[in-house]
Amino acid sequence: MKNKDMVAGKECGENNSEKVTFSAYTNRETSLGNLQISRALPIRERRMIGPWCFLDRFGPLSFSGEKPLDVLPHPHIGLQTVTWLLEGEVLHKDSLNSEVILRPGGLNLMTAGNGIAHTEQTPSDNGGRLNGIQLWAALPDEHRHMPPSFISADQVPVVETSSGSISVFAGTLQDVTCNLSYFSEIVGAELRVHAKGILEFALKPAHEHAVLLLEGDCTLENQPLLEKTLYALGSQRDCLSMSSQQGCKILLIGGKPFPEKILMWWNFVARSPEEIAKARLNWEEHSHFGDVPGEGDRRLSAPALARFAQPNPIS
Repeated sequence: MKNKDMVAGKECGENNSEKVTFSAYTNRETSLGNLQISRALPIRERRMIGPWCFLDRFGPLSFSGEKPLDVLPHPHIGLQTVTWLLEGEVLHKDSLNSEVILRPGGLNLMTAGNGIAHTEQTPSDNGGRLNGIQLWAALPDEHRHMPPSFISADQVPVVETSSGSISVFAGTLQDVTCNLSYFSEIVGAELRVHAKGILEFALKPAHEHAVLLLEGDCTLENQPLLEKTLYALGSQRDCLSMSSQQGCKILLIGGKPFPEKILMWWNFVARSPEEIAKARLNWEEHSHFGDVPGEGDRRLSAPALARFAQPNPIS
């Protein structure tokens, strides 16, 4: 399937009278050290979905003896990171002295604010599997200079239905709210559809949404979904219906269209090249971001400054 294929939508209910479409964007294959990554956001054709500006899919993979995830200390500004696992374990450490092992069903939410450094690794005590996603949400201008913070939740709210389940890790869906602190109107959830099931749920029409097939087979509005493809659903939808023959897991992200232009470079979300250059200099000079305890001199070096991609268009 080529990028930006347009697919006709089917009415989810009697109140959804307009014919809607969605666009398909093939993910970009890349790597993070030895770990292969499928990057859904940002890509050339699509920069953001609501406040979400970055989406990496890693795994599923099995391993023995090696350490597939070993991201050295690196800096962030102007964003929140969300790590969600389907299988395996991730050890998070940061310059606030946080140290947590994340497992499936839980969530790591790191608010970079005006600057934080962290590392993510496969812990030595592991089950030999790794499968999950990492997302970034851009912070609005009024919050992006706030002090950094980190919180880990052992579980998030789950809505169980006869056809499947909805695990809400950001915002509100099906009248269930994840109470972790986000700073935009946002939604993030893992959807599970049972074999032979049809999962239907309400959406906020003012929000834009996207879905990514994580596992199994799924049909959305008569269209079978492909792996490693982000389906941008647009806005003006009041509900969504998904079905599966063998059972599936789907990532749903969305939110109110982000009203500001952002500039992304390396691990920074900013508003101008000057901000990014200053953050890069601070990191290279070992100032401002702090150190991750126990890592010694291990750290990522910032790449050379290069031409920046065009910022996202204001929604």
